[in-house]
Amino acid sequence: ALANIGSYVKALGTKPLILADDFVTKLVGDTVASSFHGVEIKPEFDCFNGECSRPEIDRLLARCNQTPFDVIIGIGGGKTLDTAKSVAFYLKVPVVIVPTIASTDAPTSALAVIYTPEGQFSEYLMIPTNPNMVIMDTGVVSRAPVRLLVSGMGDALSTYFEARANKVSGGKTMAGGAPTLAAQAIAELCYQTLLADGYKAKLAVEQGLCTKAVENIIEANTYLSGIGFESSGLAAAHAIHNGLTQLDECHHLYHGEKVAFGTLVQLVLENAPMAEIDTVLAFCRSIGLPTNLHMMGVKALDMARLLEVAKASTAEGETIHNMPFKVTAEDVLAAIVTAHQLGL
Repeated sequence: ALANIGSYVKALGTKPLILADDFVTKLVGDTVASSFHGVEIKPEFDCFNGECSRPEIDRLLARCNQTPFDVIIGIGGGKTLDTAKSVAFYLKVPVVIVPTIASTDAPTSALAVIYTPEGQFSEYLMIPTNPNMVIMDTGVVSRAPVRLLVSGMGDALSTYFEARANKVSGGKTMAGGAPTLAAQAIAELCYQTLLADGYKAKLAVEQGLCTKAVENIIEANTYLSGIGFESSGLAAAHAIHNGLTQLDECHHLYHGEKVAFGTLVQLVLENAPMAEIDTVLAFCRSIGLPTNLHMMGVKALDMARLLEVAKASTAEGETIHNMPFKVTAEDVLAAIVTAHQLGL
């Protein structure tokens, strides 16, 4: 797919700015540049600095003010893609999203997650439209480190449970409307696909191979999860993730690794049946997602610090308030500790 990106993008613009980090540029830069050369377009590259933050967005906008780019292309992981979406939004030009990993459901969504330069969650940037184009080369994705695909499964794992909570509560979707039957079905299919193919996909990617199971999980991690969450809504799992960014010990974790634990916390908050919790725990263990705080780098349970996590998770405007019942910081603290114990 990357060998044909030039012909795909040509319909959207002829002066592209390509955003990718140094590693991704070395990995696919020549292939991408050759593809544009074939359609007589000369793109410019910019090196992503590693964090989707306001300073990084402003840096890129300053460059774009000097050159009239008419399409922004993000190639890489979720933070690169969210930065590309943000820059294109402020410039009012099309954006093309090219994931080289399947570690989050960021590619298809009409929002960007903005962090501080230090890596703490800052805000959601709501964008009026979805990306103009999403291109996934599954050969490239399947050769990425297996931990990234597993992280994507952690992010996708929450989709069904957060959609279910929003259906019960009547909360608005990320797009601002009411959840649809179609979105609920997509969210449930996402969960079913993870259970059916997640372990098989992990085994294949560990060998750098792309099987039908890998193709299915790439679709679940990106398309099914992306459309499922956006057209259904987020709830506790992602709010817990945002709270966990308060802990320095968790900064080394990928987004989906924290969301997976957040999903367990949400199930505890809901007092979900033990059979359902056991299914989620077994899935996480089978593919290597963290199921307790120790696995996430938290060596000792400091209740005061965990209360700060809980307070951040329940801050005004957080998606945890889409749960079908009132949730307090004290509720979240209890659920975090209980989920930790269940996952030991």
